[in-house]
Amino acid sequence: MIEENWLAGEFEANREHLSAVAYRMLGSRAEADDAVQEAWLRLGRSDAGTIDNIGGWLTTVVARICLDMLRSRKTRREEPFDLPIHERVADVSRTVDPEREVAFADSVGVALLVILERLAPAERVAFVLHDMFDLPFDDIAPIIHRSSAATRQLASRARRRVQGKTDVPEADATRKKQIINAFLAASRLGDIKALLSILDPQVVFTPDAAAMQYNPSVRELRGADAVAETFKGRAQAAQPAVIDGEFGFVVAVNGQLRVVLLLTFNGEKIAGIDAVADAEFLGSLKYELF
Repeated sequence: MIEENWLAGEFEANREHLSAVAYRMLGSRAEADDAVQEAWLRLGRSDAGTIDNIGGWLTTVVARICLDMLRSRKTRREEPFDLPIHERVADVSRTVDPEREVAFADSVGVALLVILERLAPAERVAFVLHDMFDLPFDDIAPIIHRSSAATRQLASRARRRVQGKTDVPEADATRKKQIINAFLAASRLGDIKALLSILDPQVVFTPDAAAMQYNPSVRELRGADAVAETFKGRAQAAQPAVIDGEFGFVVAVNGQLRVVLLLTFNGEKIAGIDAVADAEFLGSLKYELF
């Protein structure tokens, strides 16, 4: 009972912060409340004695829950704002307290929330946690299963879009698809020269623990030469895809997704390749081949 009371007190001390994090990620007070409540349930099921920082642990859990909810929303092609702007934040059907919803929207800015909706789930999480709540990229990276370098670039890209400095035109997406297809062709043919022309000189290849277990020869690599040499003659089973709104490759065996390679671009060069094979992460992903 004493431990339960202590946990409840710790949770209540962090509730306002957790609600703010969830709302900025989801743009819906009702969904934010659901995310925070789920975090409380998970805290109750955890071994609290092993948690050094309850606030940090809860923030991470809420972020992961929100990321899953954003992915689910993208899959269903749902938008949390499906009404005119002045009605969206006061939709009584979505919350029992419309005045509170309006107050939350005002605290963030409806315009910002609408812009955030245009970001890919991982971009949104990286931007919100870093730019709005000052979390280090090293802490955010495990949440979205990306390297710290890739997380930094995702947040930077999101920041530019939020600030209106770039609204990536369709031609850019088309060009990225061309680069990805060129990378696959060069990899399969073992064309080192072509691979080097596509890779940023400082490119970083980062596999997660599951990817290294899946293929023991896989390890972190830095620099175009090392990455090109590793991918020479490979990628035979990889297929280009849009994964949760981001570009990359998927590798499926007998219809089962085994590994995804998530790409980060620097201009027209591939600057980051994150190989993710974590089963739980893969289970929540949706992708479209192109």
